[in-house]
Amino acid sequence: MKVGVISLGCDKNRIDTENMLAYLVDDGFELTGEPSDADIIIVNTCGFIDSAKAEAIDTILEMAEYKNDNCKYLVVTGCLSQRYMDELKDEMPEIDVFLGTTSYHKLPEILKNLKNKHKGEQICVKNDINDRYISSKRVLTTPEHFAYIKIAEGCSNHCTYCAIPSIRGKFTSRPIEDIVAEASQIVAENNTQELILVAQDVSRYGLDLYGEIRLIDLLEELSKLDVKWIRLLYLYPELITDELLDYIAKNPKICKYLDIPCQHISDIILKRMNRRVDKRYIYNLIDRIRSRGDWAIRSTFIVGFPTESEENFDELVDFIKFARLDRCGFFAYSCEEGTPASRLNGQIDDETKQERVEKLYSIQQKIMEEKLQERVGRVVEVIYEGIDYDRQMFFGRSSFDAPEIDTLIYFTSDELVEIGKIYKVKILSVENGDSIGELV
Repeated sequence: MKVGVISLGCDKNRIDTENMLAYLVDDGFELTGEPSDADIIIVNTCGFIDSAKAEAIDTILEMAEYKNDNCKYLVVTGCLSQRYMDELKDEMPEIDVFLGTTSYHKLPEILKNLKNKHKGEQICVKNDINDRYISSKRVLTTPEHFAYIKIAEGCSNHCTYCAIPSIRGKFTSRPIEDIVAEASQIVAENNTQELILVAQDVSRYGLDLYGEIRLIDLLEELSKLDVKWIRLLYLYPELITDELLDYIAKNPKICKYLDIPCQHISDIILKRMNRRVDKRYIYNLIDRIRSRGDWAIRSTFIVGFPTESEENFDELVDFIKFARLDRCGFFAYSCEEGTPASRLNGQIDDETKQERVEKLYSIQQKIMEEKLQERVGRVVEVIYEGIDYDRQMFFGRSSFDAPEIDTLIYFTSDELVEIGKIYKVKILSVENGDSIGELV
């Protein structure tokens, strides 16, 4: 049977999808990228915030339309299925199978038995979220030159706005040897140049497994592989030590790119979010990083958290102007049922939240343009990723740019270039938030 898979949500969810694809291929299923050709369609969903849930529902309904044609079965997996299985099975009879976030290894057996399913019957598989089987088998859905590596599952931080612990379970690190074995295989089979380490909290790696944080030990082992770049997503501010910063500074393979979800700057809001740092610490952290040289810092912030006053918001505005971060994401607070924050008084109306988001983006846009202008005239290493036929230029990313979320560098070249290779490019100008250069 032909199986088509649609993956929604974050890079961690993408890895789950790649695991699923490997299970299916090993069991003899044929994969197709065209839903119209599929006998079975699988939608791997995100259910983190309202916008992600809406996208997942819309995608499921769109895929259900194919059941009028070739598709025989519709399968929903991932966070939305884990979190809302009981509600969805009653509201969406089109779905034949619901699978939670911990049962992907059971998928081939479930699909093989679908032919024995009674008409109208729905199969629901929902395991203990802490009973996880993490496979190192993957079918990459990224270009060969970069790959995501999940180094831990779940989260134990219990921020008051976040449902991840209830969906994905407690923070659970994978053994160093398992991670290195998976990364070694990917690099050997695909000539991968960039490894992107992901977890809900990369900076906590190893604490649950070894009784101490072992991120540097992991990086030391991965640095022995034949790769150019190793990127870290995401580092919580309280665990960014001087030891870690010094190690990153001296290791040429670790991208000088830190993605640090600060979420706010006001002490009272940070406390209500159950964040483990205060305003003074975050300001100091930015100074500690900047003192080590030209590094890129990315962060995310939640705007309109319950009780956020104009004064609290102004503190955040002042911080954005001071920190001059290279990349920022601003998100209107999403009230997620079952979280402590959803029970707080002082919920902010949607219009106010959106106005605050837009103000911050306006400020950050000017900062980003100024920072990009500062790079004009410099020579940077760029991993070449493709051709923009409208611009008639090649494009790629520097080590300061994560795939799919950051800006691109467009460049010309008089010689042939090869996708996935790293080249030196001189930045000549900035156009609409992108850098323009030429091959050196």
